[in-house]
Amino acid sequence: MIVPDGVPHRRRAKLGAVKSSVMLLDSAGIWFRSYYALPESLTSPDGTPVNAVRGFCDMLAKLLTERAPGRIVACLDNDWRPDFRVRALPSYKAHRVAEPAPEPGTTADGTAGTDTSEEAVPDTLEPQVPVILDLLAALGIDTAEAEGYEADDVIATLVAREDTDPIEVITGDRDLFQLVRESPTTCRVVYIGGGLAKAQDYGPVELAARYELPTENAGRAYAEMAMLRGDPSDGLPGVAGIGEKTAAKLITRFGSLTELRAAADAGDQGLTKRNREKLSEAADYLDAAPTVVNTVSDAPVIHSLPSDALPHDTRPSSAGPSNAGPSSAGLATAVDIDRVRGLQREWGLGSTVDRLLDALRE
Repeated sequence: MIVPDGVPHRRRAKLGAVKSSVMLLDSAGIWFRSYYALPESLTSPDGTPVNAVRGFCDMLAKLLTERAPGRIVACLDNDWRPDFRVRALPSYKAHRVAEPAPEPGTTADGTAGTDTSEEAVPDTLEPQVPVILDLLAALGIDTAEAEGYEADDVIATLVAREDTDPIEVITGDRDLFQLVRESPTTCRVVYIGGGLAKAQDYGPVELAARYELPTENAGRAYAEMAMLRGDPSDGLPGVAGIGEKTAAKLITRFGSLTELRAAADAGDQGLTKRNREKLSEAADYLDAAPTVVNTVSDAPVIHSLPSDALPHDTRPSSAGPSNAGPSSAGLATAVDIDRVRGLQREWGLGSTVDRLLDALRE
């Protein structure tokens, strides 16, 4: 591995920055959005579309330049539709399956096993993903995944383990709003659903204000509000007749979904008869929803960087180094400039890669 002049092992925070941050990327969300935002007329020398590659790299360069994180991890889906979530709620992401999904707990041929259904991905996007991963590896940027889990769970686990630096989660998925916090270190979610130029930065205060939720547990309250409201994009039906505003009011008034359901079961007069009936009718769904919506904070995360590049967690733990938190080795532990330039030429990435290298050097 070669480190070119000007590319540091650990990125320096910009002048005036209070503290270096950890940036966690919801990688698949970024390359999907890049694919749809840019035309397929952006191609490599052999005519292969590289719109997602260019968009991903340009967004990463802009994030590095504007936000100057000290550490970065590109988090990946090992399983986009984990079996434990499908078992709880078979409709979970079912509409995104490329072929008819097998029954939870079976393979496509009907034998016992895990759900191996594949996500419907555009034909011209699928071959671009390995190129993005090759570039990240050549640039020395850490990637992380956990067998049997989604990127959301990887991100949640790394957030749970980080007790040193502030965290920024870059995503177009509102599900990750549940991770905002003030301590032991801050975690803010940078929502890019409308593009990076229109990014919205959420901490507990901003999230509470946006959805009229209690500030002290805004993340958890958002997740429970989302369970009531539902999310068609993930195949969550929600509670029929309870929309976002009503859901937020109910969670705020009763404190939690558990307390709300207990009040409904007890015939609490603070709930209208119709709302009590709606909650009762949705009992099976509400039993399953927490398993589907809540992120997992103890997934077996594995990093692409070698174990000696991982940090020493300051909390007592029996976990080995491969299960440590975000890499402390910096943005680019070592850039293989020859490999980067080779990929740049092969895929016709010219100024896109130059901008990314410049961002790493800053």
